[in-house]
Amino acid sequence: MTGLTQRFHDWLSGNPEDAVLRLVFRGLVVLSIGALGFDLASANGWGATEAGEVAPAQREAPEGLPSLPAILSPWLPGRDRLAPLPQPDGALGKPMTFDLVGGNRLMASGTITPGTAGAFAAAIERHGEYIKTVVLNSPGGSVSDAMVMGRLIRERKLATAVEAGKYCASSCPLVFFGGVERRAGDKSSIGVHQVFAAKSADADSVPRDGMSDAQRISARCQRYLGEMGIDLQVWVHAMETPKDRLFVFKPDELTKFNIVTAQPIGVSKP
Repeated sequence: MTGLTQRFHDWLSGNPEDAVLRLVFRGLVVLSIGALGFDLASANGWGATEAGEVAPAQREAPEGLPSLPAILSPWLPGRDRLAPLPQPDGALGKPMTFDLVGGNRLMASGTITPGTAGAFAAAIERHGEYIKTVVLNSPGGSVSDAMVMGRLIRERKLATAVEAGKYCASSCPLVFFGGVERRAGDKSSIGVHQVFAAKSADADSVPRDGMSDAQRISARCQRYLGEMGIDLQVWVHAMETPKDRLFVFKPDELTKFNIVTAQPIGVSKP
């Protein structure tokens, strides 16, 4: 240590001002290297949370903000209009079911799976002239089935509705658009995102062009929106939104884009 101290003393005695500048320069170099190392560690995930700690994106919403259906709320603060795609559980995670309820309504709840359109048509046929409104609560699913259901609703001149606090997401709005009258309850959520072609479960099947399939489906959906009288800006928002997120329409946009055509559920005429 004595030798090191002597060298340091000799270095300072040469020119104090130069010595101070050298110290400052070396200090800045050390700080820069440390900052660079921290950035590299963050970029490579080395600073990940410890086991058991909840990552920032997984933490619960601040007190006062709703949960799910709250994460679909179009009134969240900030510029980001995209809500996390809900992960349905319980009845909504199962294939859609159809139940008659009071007021000439057919309640359609659950996921739209391949074949749902056929079950829906059977329910409409079975209950004849009783049904006047199809009430939806669904996270979406099969795009093709959704459009078939929407066209049947329009053909039968039925109304559609999403009740207060419920949601109609992904392909479900395609069913909703079929209503000759379309209503949404207070704090209900109607949201869209990109369509995509599902991968075939058959490993021996002929390889498919996923991009071509997605564009074909997109063209069919645009044509369908035009037939139903929906503003095509709705589809622009859908195509701009990743498939794991939702663009949830604000109340004024529901009217602006002709998504909703009648007064909200629960609001009487003056």
